[in-house]
Amino acid sequence: MSSIQSTIHDALLNHRSQLENLAGKIHANPELGLEEVRACGWHVELLRAWGFSVETPFAGLPTAYKAVAGDGVPTFCFMAEYDALRGLGHGCGHNLIGAAAVGAGKALVETLHRDSIPGTVVVMGTPSEEGHGGKVKMLAHDALAGIDAVMLAHPRSRTMPDTGSSAIARFRVSFEGHSAHAAAAPEEGQNALDAVMLTFQGVNAWRQHLPEACRVHGIIEEGGQTPNTIPDHTSATIYLRAMEDGILEGMVQRLHAIAEGAALMTETRSCVEKWGEGYRPRLPNAPLNEAWMEASARAGLDPGPPAKPNRASSDFGDVSQLVPGAHVYFGISQEHIPVHSRDFCEAAGSQFGMDQMLRAAEALAVSGYRYIADAAFRERVDDDFREAIGRATPVGSS
Repeated sequence: MSSIQSTIHDALLNHRSQLENLAGKIHANPELGLEEVRACGWHVELLRAWGFSVETPFAGLPTAYKAVAGDGVPTFCFMAEYDALRGLGHGCGHNLIGAAAVGAGKALVETLHRDSIPGTVVVMGTPSEEGHGGKVKMLAHDALAGIDAVMLAHPRSRTMPDTGSSAIARFRVSFEGHSAHAAAAPEEGQNALDAVMLTFQGVNAWRQHLPEACRVHGIIEEGGQTPNTIPDHTSATIYLRAMEDGILEGMVQRLHAIAEGAALMTETRSCVEKWGEGYRPRLPNAPLNEAWMEASARAGLDPGPPAKPNRASSDFGDVSQLVPGAHVYFGISQEHIPVHSRDFCEAAGSQFGMDQMLRAAEALAVSGYRYIADAAFRERVDDDFREAIGRATPVGSS
């Protein structure tokens, strides 16, 4: 272990009980997105006790914060998440994401101070990744002003680099028909349930012709009231995902056409409305990935290549389009378990999960130290970001 990593390791050991307490309290008290009052408060309380200057509310959200320590340039940011899933608590392990970011920020500040290296460290609390897109909302308020690079470590079954993520667009598709008695006078009705079912049949037929990296999935939210009444109103929520903005825009057009076709076949009226925040595709940064893989190996996280490409989506994608960023992963189980599951929630509160969170904080802090202290590495990170932006499909093109 390098002397820098050893110093960071020791700093985190000194704060182990506080970080485990933070992650444990949030795990035991799950809060949904934009409602994380206690989680945000516990983060802020600890960071202020450690000497960070904290602004909260921040960037337009009452449960967001920005904590700053150190001085000078460059500025490196660790992003924290702490929202839970409805019905599953911390089945995505955001309690560990937040504690890892807080720990990394504290350890990095102490090590920079010890070595008399200028640089500013930011820990940013970003609410409601699960569905509401807290980071997207915060970026609209210029949350990244003055920040040069960002990292976030997310728990999974294994430790991996950032492999990117899909752009996502969410829609509510609804149909208006005309009700009638389903047995006595069905000929007098226009069946909105038929329309929404035909929409899903159209989506299923479409899937054969989509690029492999694309995803379409959804649920019927309203399907009618009683079996003996022709439904006059139905609705579904449908998610579209693609690895490129231009491909996603084409998918949006196709969904509109499918809904219009379903309405024509049933003599109903269709309405396709955007729902929630859309996310941009995530742009992995190769040098930050490299730093993470090296540091996480030395920390004992046993990193490896991903088993398959990532087709999920995250509001960190929008962050990665504005500054160099890496959304990396650390393993919290010794066998594969799916995220968004009760098993994963249990792992996120386990002692093994806490131990891995501390190792992740160590690897994050080492990566941040390298960015701040090593000008040549910083230039590589920035060059890779510029090249990725140049390759990306601009919004509005196809």
